[in-house]
Amino acid sequence: MVGPLGSAFFVVGMVAMGVTLMGRKLGMTRVYGEDNVSVPVTIIEIGSNVVTQVRTPERDGYAAVQLGYGDMKARNSTMPQIGHDAAAGSGPKRHHQEFRVSEDEIGGYELGQELTVEALGDAKYVDVIGTSKGKGFQGGMKRHGFKGQQATHGVERKHRSPGSIAGHSSNPGKSGRIKKGKKMSGQMGNARVTVRSLDVVRVDSERGLMLVKGPVPGHNKAMVMIRPSVRLYKSKGV
Repeated sequence: MVGPLGSAFFVVGMVAMGVTLMGRKLGMTRVYGEDNVSVPVTIIEIGSNVVTQVRTPERDGYAAVQLGYGDMKARNSTMPQIGHDAAAGSGPKRHHQEFRVSEDEIGGYELGQELTVEALGDAKYVDVIGTSKGKGFQGGMKRHGFKGQQATHGVERKHRSPGSIAGHSSNPGKSGRIKKGKKMSGQMGNARVTVRSLDVVRVDSERGLMLVKGPVPGHNKAMVMIRPSVRLYKSKGV
C-alpha cells in the first residue's frame, strides 16, 4: 500500500491481528536451556517503534496504527516525510508500516507513543516477516531441487537441463501453451517470507532484544516485522 506521502507503507493483514513491531536481524547464535541442550537462536533488535499516525474509521474508513522505525539524517529524507514524523514529535524515520487494530483497541494508541519489545507481552510464539536473501538467476536444480540426470559415461552434458517444457498439445492456440507456475529457471530469493510459530527463547527488555528459535528470513541487519502468532502449528500443543 502507498501512503499519502508517496512512500511505501505495509499493511499487515486485512483483519486485526494484534501489535506488529519492526526490528533488525542481528545474526544467529546458540543458547543453552535448563536441560543443557543447545538451541540455535536468531537475535532480533526491536528497539523503539514510534506511532507516527493513527487511522480511524471516521476519517480513513478503517482502524490502523502506523509505526516509524529506524532513525535517519534529515538530509537523506524528504520534506514531506520530515513534516509527517515531526507531527508525532519524532525525527525522520527510515521505515514506516501499518497494522490493523480493532475499533475498540484504537483508543489505546496516541501520536508519538513509543512501543518496545514489551508491547508484545508474554507471547510464547511469534511470526517473523522479512525479505529473503536474493540469490540471482538460478537453474531448476538449485531453485526447485530437481534431481537431474545421471552424470556417468554415456550421458550427454545435459544432466542439469530442466527437460521438456512443451504443453499438452502441439496446437499453440489451444492447450499447447506452457501452464502458469511451471517450475523453471529464474530469480531465486528476494521475496517476502513469513516464518510462523517461532518459539520465543528469551527477551531482554533493557537492550530491546528478542531471541527466537531457528532462522528468520533476510541478511544480517535486515529489517523484519514481528507479531504474535496468528495461527499455531499442531506440534505446538494448541
